[in-house]
Amino acid sequence: MTSTLTWAIAGGSVDGSREEIFRILQGWTDYKVIYLHGWGGLGASAVLRSIAEVLPYRRTTPELCFDKIIHIDCSDWKNRRGLQRAIAEELELESSIMAVLDKQDEFDDFQGVDESSRNEITSVSREIHNILKYSRFVLIFHNGSDNEIANLVNFGVPPITSFGDNVMIWTYRRRMLTIKKYEEDELLHELRYTHLFVYDRMGFLAPGQLYELLCKEADIIVARNPCIQGVNQLMVVHCCLYKLFLQCSVSKNNSNWVDVASNYWICDGILPKDITLETSDALHREITWKWDDNVLTKFKEHFELPFLIVKEDDVYEEGPYRWISVTSRDREMLGMKTLPAETSSFFLEFVMSDQPTMLPNGLFEHSSNLGALTLRCCAFSFASPPFLKCHNLRFLGLDHCTDDKIGEGEDHTEWVCLHSLWVLDLRYTHWNEILSPAKMDLMDNLMELSIEGVWCWQYTTCLQGRLLNLQRLRVIKPTRGPDISTDASNSLMDKAKLEILDLSGNNEMEILPNSLSKASSLQVLILDGCNDLKNVLVPDGLPQSLKSFSFDGCGPAFRRAPIVELPPKQERPSTPATKEGASVSNISLKGCSQLAHMFVRGLPNLVELDLSGTTIRTLDFSTMVLEVPMLKRLFLLGCEHLRAIIWGRNTDSFRLKLLCIDTRAGTSFHRPCINQNEAIWLEVHAIVVDARLARSLRQLLYNRYAADENVYLNIHVTSAVYSELNQSKVTDKEKKIGMYGDQVSLPQLVQADRYSDVQSMVGDAPMQDFPKPPTNNVDRHIEIAEGRHALDSGLGYLMTWFAESLHVHDVLTSACLPNGYSWLVLKQCRMERCPKLGEVFPLGIYELKELETFWASDLLMACWIRSKGYRMINDGSFRKLQHLRLRSCPRLQFVLPVWVDSFPSLETLHIIHCGDLRHVFVLNDKWYPEEISIQVVAFPKLTTIHLHDLPVLQQICEVKMVAPNLKTIKIRGCWGLRRLPVVGPRSRDMKKPTVEIEKDVWDALEWDGGAAPGHFEAPVHSRYYKKKLPRVSVLR
Repeated sequence: MTSTLTWAIAGGSVDGSREEIFRILQGWTDYKVIYLHGWGGLGASAVLRSIAEVLPYRRTTPELCFDKIIHIDCSDWKNRRGLQRAIAEELELESSIMAVLDKQDEFDDFQGVDESSRNEITSVSREIHNILKYSRFVLIFHNGSDNEIANLVNFGVPPITSFGDNVMIWTYRRRMLTIKKYEEDELLHELRYTHLFVYDRMGFLAPGQLYELLCKEADIIVARNPCIQGVNQLMVVHCCLYKLFLQCSVSKNNSNWVDVASNYWICDGILPKDITLETSDALHREITWKWDDNVLTKFKEHFELPFLIVKEDDVYEEGPYRWISVTSRDREMLGMKTLPAETSSFFLEFVMSDQPTMLPNGLFEHSSNLGALTLRCCAFSFASPPFLKCHNLRFLGLDHCTDDKIGEGEDHTEWVCLHSLWVLDLRYTHWNEILSPAKMDLMDNLMELSIEGVWCWQYTTCLQGRLLNLQRLRVIKPTRGPDISTDASNSLMDKAKLEILDLSGNNEMEILPNSLSKASSLQVLILDGCNDLKNVLVPDGLPQSLKSFSFDGCGPAFRRAPIVELPPKQERPSTPATKEGASVSNISLKGCSQLAHMFVRGLPNLVELDLSGTTIRTLDFSTMVLEVPMLKRLFLLGCEHLRAIIWGRNTDSFRLKLLCIDTRAGTSFHRPCINQNEAIWLEVHAIVVDARLARSLRQLLYNRYAADENVYLNIHVTSAVYSELNQSKVTDKEKKIGMYGDQVSLPQLVQADRYSDVQSMVGDAPMQDFPKPPTNNVDRHIEIAEGRHALDSGLGYLMTWFAESLHVHDVLTSACLPNGYSWLVLKQCRMERCPKLGEVFPLGIYELKELETFWASDLLMACWIRSKGYRMINDGSFRKLQHLRLRSCPRLQFVLPVWVDSFPSLETLHIIHCGDLRHVFVLNDKWYPEEISIQVVAFPKLTTIHLHDLPVLQQICEVKMVAPNLKTIKIRGCWGLRRLPVVGPRSRDMKKPTVEIEKDVWDALEWDGGAAPGHFEAPVHSRYYKKKLPRVSVLR
């Protein structure tokens, strides 16, 4: 921690302040970490950008000559890793280093690590340090975080000390425009590593420089947001000034009007009418002012602003103001009689405790240029409102206004101003006439209609066939109940341009309009507080264009959501408005392929949530879906972007009964067959492309379902896309039509094994006949195929604690099964077509106590199924193994290590086409060395041995093998075989083992140690013998 010196400069402009900083760098050589505060916070980023642009051309000045100029803009702060990435990009690190950042981000996505908690990576820091450690550099940093980050050693940046040659110049840039008087004690308390605090004096800002500063800020905003590239600098400057005007104008009771700033920008003529929601949303987020009254008052004294704000004891002064706001506690207009002709936006609020105040006559006499009008707590004639002469009026906002029953002039039959109206915003203003069918027919250009605190949702029935250009509709917080005779099902049939629909607070609405699916441009749907709604479900589904959805059972937000964003947590109620809570039991957002933002809370009766086909990356039950204690069914089919499910800390908040996941691209949303066993607590049907998603399943099972016997699992890791051909073969009997709709078994949703159709037609030769793989007839099955990170350790917990059946195939990596676990319940294991798999069960896998069948095929690189190794105790592995079957493992040297009483349950041994196999079982001399002298291993239940094409096989077991119940031996192509198992003599009523074997091999067998040819039936020799190859070439 260092002592920070403060220093005031008088740059007067961006260029002037830049030169002042250069002079500090030349003369104040002990101050190397410099914080620049600008003019009360304004313009600091612009000065830093100017320094970065000009500094490369000042290399002739020794103090300004740097080997590297590192300009880092983290105004849109994400996390510390984002800062490290920006440094790496500025230094143009190799793509392999950038890949490390990408890989770690992807890893954290699957781990469910919060975006704000992602820190720097050591290996990347090392590369940054290697580049900078011998360089003289200057780091120019726009810090968007809330904390001082001047010590960048952990990011790889060498320490910047007062005695070193390196320099850092930085400022806070927190996505807001600041005009706040510098408070020395407050800011100095935040700075621990900064040597010099530099600020510019507002009083020395030259005339006209305010506009220059805003232009520079506008350039920064445009450069940082690609979607704003089509908006010119002048537009952004005017948006900044208008937002300042709004924030300074509104009272605490009226602050919600700031949330619709984008409407004002458009209706005032600052932005074009056809601007996209994305662009207006970006501008709304970027332009937020932080100011205090004292500085703003002085600011207005020195500079000419295009707006006038009159409050309380102020007196109106006439002038050509473009935007005017008047807030009065009296019944007078503070000296205002008529609006200036130049005025394009006017805000009027009477802060009264009794009744609204009448508008003065003639107020809008010359207001033909007026584009935006907002009146609060005013009274005027609803039959003949005073603003009818405002022929260019585009925005009309009325808040708590009343009809005074008398007004100037006669009743107008034509309301010309309604033709030009783009936005109508009524708040607690009961004006029936303006929303009559006749008046709405005149609003043929209306883009937004907002009704708050008046009519209920069924008012939308009046919109059918009208307002065809409507883009945003809000009917919220009604004070009038519904008309039960009104059918609203077709109310949105012709609203193809509708982008936002907010029905918050309609707590008597029971069904959504069926025509909602016809709103093909809908991006935002808000149903907060619609507590009588039974289901969020329409016959044809919600529009695919939906990006944001909110259903808060606690009630509507205090403030409206800005454009496409949902209301933040602090703007929402903390407790439910009613004890009964929301009635909704089913929410289906299936097919909303652009859905990225969702908030669901306080729904005590919600049973089913369907997010199939959405773009959700992380489903977080601690921030996105909360307080849903009855949730039983969750569907995530076709969610190809899904990376993690965070189940939250409150593990008892709900208990799922069914979870269905499918992350493959291009799949349909067929639901798998459901197990109707009531004893099952949880069913999981999952097809995942990336096995790392299994970590989310692990968290669910670990937290809530520790007892494996109460869980049904069917998990596939594969990238194979659903086969329509396979679907067509599904008979009606194989489908279950019930409460879950059309359901197809999970294997039918996965592509069939390659070449399976050919094999079924051709079949196998008798000796090459190989037993069919084990059937999946258990409740907990995991299949791993061609997916990414197929054998990720995240599967380890599921495999070892829950998987009774395991099928691994077509995995092209060299990874083995997850290590370091006890495999407590696995009964069937099937491995095939894994060409790089070297070992199936590494030594870190233990306690395979329940394994009954092992079936393997086409493991081209496997040298053994399990290697030899030292272990202190016998963990009981393979004691229940009944069937051992291997095919086409050409490099296999042995299968399993053996010790005394290793395989008491083995019944069948079937091995074919393993060219390097010398022994099936080898003595593990590192286990039980005191028993090696016995040199006998019993196989008491072994009945069948089938060996084919094992040319170098010497013995089945490296030591003496006793199989008293052996019934059948079939051997062919095992030319090196020298011993058979010891079966012993049989009684007369017990048949001897039958033997099929080549005569050459039978004649070469060695008989000793209790083995004798008479213990077997007379061997059956094959009619075909190994042919001798010619000694000379047959080629001519």
